[in-house]
Amino acid sequence: QHLVQRSVVLFVVGAFMALVLNLLQIQRNVTLFPDEVISTLFSSACSLTSLAAVVGLLYPCIDSHLGEPHKFKREWASVMRCIAVFVGINHASAKLDFANNVQLSLTLAALSLGLWWTFDRSRSGLGLGITIAFVATLITQFLVYNGVYQYTSPDFLYIRSWLPCIFFSGGVTVGNIGRQLAM
Repeated sequence: QHLVQRSVVLFVVGAFMALVLNLLQIQRNVTLFPDEVISTLFSSACSLTSLAAVVGLLYPCIDSHLGEPHKFKREWASVMRCIAVFVGINHASAKLDFANNVQLSLTLAALSLGLWWTFDRSRSGLGLGITIAFVATLITQFLVYNGVYQYTSPDFLYIRSWLPCIFFSGGVTVGNIGRQLAM
């Protein structure tokens, strides 16, 4: 029963975050969806939120499997600050204007690692964050290649080079929510 409750909470949080963050990207014309995809955006958001629920449930399991209980900053206030920093990183990806995408990508990479260092500091969190960033980037490249949506100025194999940073920090954020719910 506790697992079902955690799953529902993670699904709802994932849905809310996906909606808000995708709307920001669409509003700033960073991400473009064809009209027929907009009508099915809900179904794609459900798959993204399901992934958030899986990630949030996976973090505490990996911690216990590795025998590395997460002891760093275990309170809801820290989790809420982590969410705020994640939203800020996503907001920066859409709003900040740099001379080129490499500078933006390096800045977001530093911010993402700073998020991990400030709110996680575990080897499992770093490993899962990198894995999530890699897998989610591959999935996104596949979706963009097949025309589900597109980026306005792709600079790295059909996508924006800073996208793995967003996935990494999102994985760490959802993982921290999952860890806190597991307590």
